Amino acid sequence: MMTLLALCALAAFASPNPVALHGRLQVQGNRILGKDGKPVSLAGNSLFWSQWMPQFYNPSLVSWLKKDWHASVVRVAVGVTQDGVLGHPEAESARATTVIDAAIKQGMYVLIDWHDHTANKHEAQATAFFEAMARRYGKRPNVVYELWNEPTRVTWKGEVKPYAERLIAAIRRIDPDNLILVGSPHWSQDVNEVAIAPIRDTNVAYSLHFYAGTHKAWLRDRADAAMAKGIPLFVSEWGTCDASGNGGFDPVSTAEWVEWMKKNDISSCNWSVADKVETASIVKPGAAPKGDWKDSDLTESGRLVRDIIRNWNN
Repeated sequence: MMTLLALCALAAFASPNPVALHGRLQVQGNRILGKDGKPVSLAGNSLFWSQWMPQFYNPSLVSWLKKDWHASVVRVAVGVTQDGVLGHPEAESARATTVIDAAIKQGMYVLIDWHDHTANKHEAQATAFFEAMARRYGKRPNVVYELWNEPTRVTWKGEVKPYAERLIAAIRRIDPDNLILVGSPHWSQDVNEVAIAPIRDTNVAYSLHFYAGTHKAWLRDRADAAMAKGIPLFVSEWGTCDASGNGGFDPVSTAEWVEWMKKNDISSCNWSVADKVETASIVKPGAAPKGDWKDSDLTESGRLVRDIIRNWNN
């Protein structure tokens, strides 16, 4: 018969409350720390573009990811262009807040991601969006703001940094405390440019994105060099396959990346919670949008990612 102490320990593992454990995330040097001053490494899932996979934007799905996958963080990918928030601001904001509210209820961290490749062209809308999010959630330690999903062929000093500085100022007027993530040029991979001229804010970290089938040791070397200069990183999007999201399933490279992230206390969100017919999707077409999945509902990538997230802190 299990002792009461053992039962309590099992319950704590099966249903953790990451925010109660770590509190508000805070950058110090090249690490993101919890309230106890120790590095925090979270693992969880990124939802797909909100306008294209809205069925997964529901509280039951968030609860399932926490309970079954042991996810400590979820990323809300608020689609901006192509029928996204620019054309349907109320609908997309409602989808986002549904997931954010659910994550807060579950005691999880939540990334509010302006999922845009050309965010500098939509700065006014991004500012209004993040001001609204900060007013609604700024006092919640669960929240992390991600200002620009993946800048593409722009420069850090010319476009990305000035945009980010203006948005950070707008957020800080409302929420002076919560962590903010900033992307870098070329699909959030040029963290070496960030290290030359980082943003002056006490609680900013930088997004690093990789897809294991395409990005190898050269990108880890670049990230290592940035961290050596004091740059804190958060892998807000990663995949087990080619950068296209389809083909090139690479569990060997994935394992190398996971080892590197754990060694460096880096948090991560896997792309993506979707049933689209592509390698990066974690579930097969027609899988229940509220979770409660069987092993047969998961894709090859989904089975691997579930195992990674469940065992992240073991």
